[in-house]
Amino acid sequence: MLLLGSRLIGAPIMGLQTGTALARTSRAIIDPRNLSIVAYELSGPLLDRQPSLLRIVDIRELSDIGMIVDSSDEFISPEDVIKVQSIYDLHFDLVGLAVIDDKKHKLGKVVAYTLEATSFVIEQLNVKRPLLKSLNDTELLIHRSQIIEINDTTIVVRSAEAKAHEPVTQAIRSYNNPFRGSSPQPEATTRQA
Repeated sequence: MLLLGSRLIGAPIMGLQTGTALARTSRAIIDPRNLSIVAYELSGPLLDRQPSLLRIVDIRELSDIGMIVDSSDEFISPEDVIKVQSIYDLHFDLVGLAVIDDKKHKLGKVVAYTLEATSFVIEQLNVKRPLLKSLNDTELLIHRSQIIEINDTTIVVRSAEAKAHEPVTQAIRSYNNPFRGSSPQPEATTRQA
Protein backbone atom coordinates (compact mmCIF):
# COMPACT_ATOMS: atom_id res chain seq x y z
CA MET A 1 0.00 0.00 0.00
CA LEU A 2 1.36 3.41 -0.93
CA LEU A 3 1.14 6.26 1.57
CA LEU A 4 1.97 9.93 1.36
CA GLY A 5 5.03 10.41 3.59
CA SER A 6 3.52 13.44 5.34
CA ARG A 7 0.73 11.25 6.75
CA LEU A 8 3.30 9.58 9.01
CA ILE A 9 4.75 12.84 10.35
CA GLY A 10 2.99 13.74 13.59
CA ALA A 11 1.55 10.23 13.82
CA PRO A 12 1.05 8.87 17.36
CA ILE A 13 3.18 5.96 18.56
CA MET A 14 0.85 3.62 20.46
CA GLY A 15 2.15 1.12 23.02
CA LEU A 16 0.59 -2.34 23.24
CA GLN A 17 1.37 -2.65 26.96
CA THR A 18 -0.29 0.59 28.01
CA GLY A 19 -2.71 1.17 25.14
CA THR A 20 -1.85 4.88 25.14
CA ALA A 21 0.13 7.25 22.96
CA LEU A 22 3.79 7.18 23.98
CA ALA A 23 5.12 9.82 21.56
CA ARG A 24 4.64 11.29 18.10
CA THR A 25 6.83 11.17 15.02
CA SER A 26 8.51 14.47 14.18
CA ARG A 27 10.63 13.62 11.12
CA ALA A 28 11.72 10.69 8.99
CA ILE A 29 15.35 9.55 9.02
CA ILE A 30 15.96 8.74 5.34
CA ASP A 31 18.92 6.82 3.96
CA PRO A 32 19.85 8.78 0.79
CA ARG A 33 21.75 5.81 -0.68
CA ASN A 34 18.60 3.74 -1.23
CA LEU A 35 15.75 6.15 -0.37
CA SER A 36 14.41 4.09 2.51
CA ILE A 37 13.26 5.29 5.89
CA VAL A 38 15.32 3.64 8.63
CA ALA A 39 13.74 5.38 11.64
CA TYR A 40 11.53 8.22 12.83
CA GLU A 41 12.63 10.92 15.24
CA LEU A 42 10.14 11.26 18.08
CA SER A 43 8.78 14.06 20.22
CA GLY A 44 6.64 14.05 23.34
CA PRO A 45 6.65 14.67 27.09
CA LEU A 46 7.03 10.97 28.04
CA LEU A 47 10.39 10.47 26.32
CA ASP A 48 13.38 9.69 28.55
CA ARG A 49 16.03 11.12 26.23
CA GLN A 50 16.36 13.60 23.41
CA PRO A 51 16.65 12.79 20.58
CA SER A 52 14.69 9.55 20.65
CA LEU A 53 14.22 7.41 17.57
CA LEU A 54 11.93 4.56 16.58
CA ARG A 55 13.48 2.13 14.11
CA ILE A 56 11.23 0.84 11.34
CA VAL A 57 11.96 -2.78 12.31
CA ASP A 58 10.43 -2.12 15.76
CA ILE A 59 7.03 -1.07 14.39
CA ARG A 60 4.59 -3.95 14.84
CA GLU A 61 1.75 -2.48 12.83
CA LEU A 62 0.72 0.64 11.00
CA SER A 63 -2.95 1.41 11.58
CA ASP A 64 -5.47 4.24 11.50
CA ILE A 65 -4.62 5.18 15.09
CA GLY A 66 -0.89 5.40 14.43
CA MET A 67 2.21 3.24 14.64
CA ILE A 68 1.92 0.40 17.12
CA VAL A 69 4.95 -0.80 19.11
CA ASP A 70 5.35 -3.17 22.04
CA SER A 71 6.43 -0.52 24.54
CA SER A 72 8.64 2.54 25.00
CA ASP A 73 11.58 0.13 25.37
CA GLU A 74 11.71 0.17 21.54
CA PHE A 75 12.84 3.82 21.53
CA ILE A 76 16.57 4.33 21.01
CA SER A 77 19.01 7.21 20.90
CA PRO A 78 20.98 7.63 17.65
CA GLU A 79 24.22 6.31 19.14
CA ASP A 80 22.60 3.01 20.18
CA VAL A 81 22.79 1.66 16.62
CA ILE A 82 25.83 2.58 14.51
CA LYS A 83 24.04 2.34 11.15
CA VAL A 84 21.20 4.57 12.36
CA GLN A 85 23.65 7.10 13.84
CA SER A 86 25.60 7.43 10.59
CA ILE A 87 22.37 8.16 8.68
CA TYR A 88 21.02 10.45 11.45
CA ASP A 89 24.26 12.48 11.37
CA LEU A 90 23.75 13.23 7.66
CA HIS A 91 20.68 15.39 8.50
CA PHE A 92 19.32 14.46 5.06
CA ASP A 93 15.94 15.96 4.22
CA LEU A 94 14.31 14.93 0.97
CA VAL A 95 11.65 17.66 0.96
CA GLY A 96 13.05 20.87 -0.47
CA LEU A 97 15.76 19.32 -2.65
CA ALA A 98 16.06 20.68 -6.18
CA VAL A 99 15.35 18.22 -9.01
CA ILE A 100 17.18 18.45 -12.33
CA ASP A 101 17.41 16.10 -15.29
CA ASP A 102 20.61 14.67 -16.74
CA LYS A 103 20.65 17.53 -19.30
CA LYS A 104 20.83 20.06 -16.39
CA HIS A 105 17.27 21.35 -16.89
CA LYS A 106 15.62 22.41 -13.64
CA LEU A 107 12.43 20.43 -13.04
CA GLY A 108 11.45 21.85 -9.64
CA LYS A 109 11.68 21.03 -5.93
CA VAL A 110 10.55 18.00 -3.95
CA VAL A 111 7.43 18.91 -1.95
CA ALA A 112 6.34 15.43 -0.87
CA TYR A 113 7.04 11.74 -1.35
CA THR A 114 5.09 8.50 -1.46
CA LEU A 115 6.31 5.39 0.30
CA GLU A 116 5.47 1.69 0.41
CA ALA A 117 3.86 1.12 3.83
CA THR A 118 5.24 -2.38 4.38
CA SER A 119 8.89 -1.71 3.51
CA PHE A 120 9.10 2.08 4.13
CA VAL A 121 10.88 2.49 0.78
CA ILE A 122 10.22 5.77 -1.00
CA GLU A 123 8.62 4.98 -4.36
CA GLN A 124 7.71 8.39 -5.84
CA LEU A 125 8.69 12.02 -5.48
CA ASN A 126 6.17 14.84 -5.86
CA VAL A 127 7.99 17.72 -7.53
CA LYS A 128 6.56 21.24 -7.65
CA ARG A 129 7.37 22.91 -10.95
CA PRO A 130 9.03 26.37 -11.24
CA LEU A 131 6.65 29.27 -11.82
CA LEU A 132 6.95 29.50 -15.62
CA LYS A 133 6.74 25.75 -16.16
CA SER A 134 3.84 25.41 -13.73
CA LEU A 135 1.48 26.98 -16.25
CA ASN A 136 1.34 23.64 -18.10
CA ASP A 137 1.59 21.26 -15.16
CA THR A 138 1.95 22.19 -11.50
CA GLU A 139 3.49 18.95 -10.21
CA LEU A 140 5.51 16.06 -11.52
CA LEU A 141 5.55 12.52 -10.16
CA ILE A 142 8.98 10.94 -10.42
CA HIS A 143 9.38 7.22 -9.80
CA ARG A 144 12.47 6.00 -7.96
CA SER A 145 13.63 4.13 -11.07
CA GLN A 146 14.14 7.48 -12.85
CA ILE A 147 16.64 8.74 -10.24
CA ILE A 148 20.27 8.71 -11.34
CA GLU A 149 21.98 10.55 -8.47
CA ILE A 150 21.22 12.13 -5.09
CA ASN A 151 23.55 14.62 -3.42
CA ASP A 152 23.21 17.20 -0.64
CA THR A 153 21.38 19.77 -2.75
CA THR A 154 19.93 18.09 -5.84
CA ILE A 155 18.37 14.96 -7.25
CA VAL A 156 19.32 14.11 -10.84
CA VAL A 157 16.77 12.15 -12.89
CA ARG A 158 16.71 10.74 -16.43
CA SER A 159 15.36 13.24 -18.94
CA ALA A 160 12.11 12.50 -20.74
CA GLU A 161 13.77 13.25 -24.10
CA ALA A 162 16.11 10.27 -23.75
CA LYS A 163 13.15 7.94 -23.41
CA ALA A 164 11.40 9.35 -26.47
CA HIS A 165 14.35 8.56 -28.78
CA GLU A 166 15.06 5.05 -27.48
CA PRO A 167 13.76 2.26 -29.72
CA VAL A 168 10.95 0.17 -28.40
CA THR A 169 12.28 -3.33 -27.79
CA GLN A 170 9.48 -4.68 -25.67
CA ALA A 171 7.62 -7.56 -27.26
CA ILE A 172 3.88 -7.74 -27.00
CA ARG A 173 2.74 -11.01 -25.55
CA SER A 174 -0.61 -12.48 -26.23
CA TYR A 175 -2.40 -13.90 -23.28
CA ASN A 176 -5.22 -16.37 -23.56
CA ASN A 177 -8.12 -15.75 -21.28
CA PRO A 178 -9.32 -19.15 -20.06
CA PHE A 179 -12.82 -17.77 -19.64
CA ARG A 180 -13.08 -16.65 -23.26
CA GLY A 181 -12.44 -20.00 -24.85
CA SER A 182 -14.85 -21.66 -27.14
CA SER A 183 -18.39 -21.53 -25.88
CA PRO A 184 -19.43 -24.62 -23.94
CA GLN A 185 -21.50 -27.08 -25.91
CA PRO A 186 -24.59 -28.60 -24.33
CA GLU A 187 -24.28 -32.20 -23.43
CA ALA A 188 -25.63 -34.52 -26.06
CA THR A 189 -28.72 -36.35 -24.99
CA THR A 190 -29.92 -39.44 -26.62
CA ARG A 191 -33.56 -40.21 -26.85
CA GLN A 192 -34.68 -43.67 -26.51
CA ALA A 193 -37.89 -44.57 -28.18
